[in-house]
Amino acid sequence: MKDKNNKLYLISVVFVAILGGLLFGYDTAVISGADKGLQAFFMGATDFAYTDAIHGFTCSSALVGCIIGSAFSGLAASRLGRKRSLILAGIFFFLSACGSYNPEFLFFDYGKPSFNLMVAFNFYRILGGFGVGLASAICPMYIAEVSPSNIRGTLVSWNQFAIIFGQLAVYFINFIILGEHTNPIIEETAKGVYNVLPSSDPWTISTGWRYMFGSECFPAGLFTLLVCFVPETPRYLAMIGQDEKALKVLERINGVTKAKEILSDIKSTVEEKREKLFTYGWVVIFVGIMLSVFQQAVGINAVLYFAPRIFESMNMGNPMVQTVIMGIVNILFTLVAIFTVEKWGRKPLLIYGSIGMAIGAAGVALTNLLGLPAIVSVVSIMVYSASFMFSWGPICWVLIAEIFPNTIRGAAVAIAVAFQWIFNFIVSSTFVPMYNMRLLGMDNFGHIFAYALYGVICVLAAIFVWKMVPETKGKTLEDMTRLWNDRRNKK
Repeated sequence: MKDKNNKLYLISVVFVAILGGLLFGYDTAVISGADKGLQAFFMGATDFAYTDAIHGFTCSSALVGCIIGSAFSGLAASRLGRKRSLILAGIFFFLSACGSYNPEFLFFDYGKPSFNLMVAFNFYRILGGFGVGLASAICPMYIAEVSPSNIRGTLVSWNQFAIIFGQLAVYFINFIILGEHTNPIIEETAKGVYNVLPSSDPWTISTGWRYMFGSECFPAGLFTLLVCFVPETPRYLAMIGQDEKALKVLERINGVTKAKEILSDIKSTVEEKREKLFTYGWVVIFVGIMLSVFQQAVGINAVLYFAPRIFESMNMGNPMVQTVIMGIVNILFTLVAIFTVEKWGRKPLLIYGSIGMAIGAAGVALTNLLGLPAIVSVVSIMVYSASFMFSWGPICWVLIAEIFPNTIRGAAVAIAVAFQWIFNFIVSSTFVPMYNMRLLGMDNFGHIFAYALYGVICVLAAIFVWKMVPETKGKTLEDMTRLWNDRRNKK
């Protein structure tokens, strides 16, 4: 009975933490449905011209907050602790959802677009991004630090499942909110000049996008409330000298005898000192950074953020329906990682996924180069996305949560995740102009170039994992201290 209670306690604690992952996915993908309504709304401003470039920044402004939040996460994790950092992330999620729903609050006339209102809207989106940046670093760290080593990879992988589920949930919710209404029709009337056609649905322009952003208030409020009831992680408690509290948490999760062994192992790696970032050499930091860089550089978020526009360009029916189908495929293949990560290990999944993504990206490029049927391109994108979901999606977060020694984990994770959001911003902001490039009279040159580039990066990612990334399957977090010490001493 006691073991069952221990498992139930662990599951309940991890469940609360992965709600942060769900909000991560929800917040980053909500823009996919609100995109055109928001654009049409601000195009109605009379005090400035709402250009494509400004809209591109507005759609990705949350990523600026993500970079700041992830960079701050190391300080927050060390000074505030893992639990209070998650509470802070939840508060930012909630404020962002409320503010994005009604950016006019207190200072502006409702429904009257202006430059200052656009600035206010972006401010609220950056607040949400700050929450995402915190959650993206702290959630997997929290799960890794409370989980037994034999199931740690599986439990951290559930965080990625929650991210993808959050994205799928918001696709559905956006679809339901839109209902019988239609997205506004925006046409280019001259080079670089766009207009909203008078026949466009006014409800979508004035109200629809607000409901989409506002819908995040409910999961954000629930997450913030529930995090108040979970414990601080035993490894953080041990690092700040609260051994008795750490032991109580470990006993509830692992049993009395095992808890004492784990606490002793934790103390042997954290009680000596607060170590400098490069105490274990530069390679461990470099590996963490490059895992993050490759996870974004393979181009997956260009697909996730702009899925409706990509499918619309293929003339394959309702793009929102295809986006939802892709979301379902992503969910199913994330489950593949969850149920195989402890059996196959981290490295094989990353390498197989890189190869699958390279094949999918090549399929899209060849379809555009050779003029193959559009269905080939759709299937190739599904293969590309599915391969990411059982590999780089969850496993990158598992490794970032695992590979760093206890005494530098907070700072090292913050640096790695900050690089992840920086490259997310680079990929997301360059995709549309790169995708629309024209060269040598080829209207689809950008389609070919973008996916050929992503395919090459996928191959490089596979080589990097094969050569440099250590396998962490079955190892305790304290084992990583010894692993990097041994690697440093051999040089």
